[in-house]
Amino acid sequence: MNDVAVLLALLASFFFALAATLWQKASLSLDGVSIRHPRSFLLLLGQWVWLAGLAAQIIGVALQAAALDRGRVSIIQPLLVTAVIWAIPLGYYLTGQEITRRVVTGAIVIVAGLAVFSSFADPAAGVNDAPLSDWISAMVVIVFICAGLLLFANRGSLSARAATLGTVAGVLYGLAATLMKPVVENLHAEGVEAVLSNWELWVMAAAGLIGFMFQQLSLGTGKLVASVAAVSVANPVVSVILGALVLQETLDKSPPWHAVLGIGGLALALFGAVVVSSSGETDTEPGPAAAEPAPA
Repeated sequence: MNDVAVLLALLASFFFALAATLWQKASLSLDGVSIRHPRSFLLLLGQWVWLAGLAAQIIGVALQAAALDRGRVSIIQPLLVTAVIWAIPLGYYLTGQEITRRVVTGAIVIVAGLAVFSSFADPAAGVNDAPLSDWISAMVVIVFICAGLLLFANRGSLSARAATLGTVAGVLYGLAATLMKPVVENLHAEGVEAVLSNWELWVMAAAGLIGFMFQQLSLGTGKLVASVAAVSVANPVVSVILGALVLQETLDKSPPWHAVLGIGGLALALFGAVVVSSSGETDTEPGPAAAEPAPA
């Protein structure tokens, strides 16, 4: 595994966690962020904390693109699960999030799983792009998945809503990240003009922006850890599946037990993220915004 790509992915995860924390800090000063009230999004633009979060997100995306330029999607994206770990201390110091024993246990499990994954997982194959028909099939499935999740977005506790909306954001981010691979490769091979005329750039941008909107709705619930964990789980899961099915990426099977340990480590890390996201937070928001938001 490319050590530089790993370092870039870990740095990207830190900036993604920082962005989410700052965005939540900004949203807690409002009565809720909702699609039904577009003005709530405009109010966020007037807060320097939210803009600082946007800057952190841009830096994270740039680092993610640099990592994908040096490694395969199925290897780089799972490392972004570490955003859950970064979000724990950041949430504690910046937005007063509670750190429970279950959260700490989940973080330890994530670190252990990713340590195994990064030690034994190694890409053995893959292509930089795929036929349009393959992409269309994948995007149709993703649209149906997001639509199904949104049917449950208004149900359950605030933590459940944060997780549901965060999952939608993570699914869309996973699609955008997978498309980022051919976009970056085309940029190297054919230049800026060719990339601008290619559909992949614009679909990647649309998926990223829509995912960004749902992440704001998720963070608006006040449940930072549940939101970040949901995004951090859905993003790599979708990326790995698309990397395998669309970009034909596989893990090195020589020797075969390396691939088994790599997959096992990834499963362990994702399980840790699920443990963190279901850590049994109370539905009392940490900030002054006590009003319940009305997501999509």
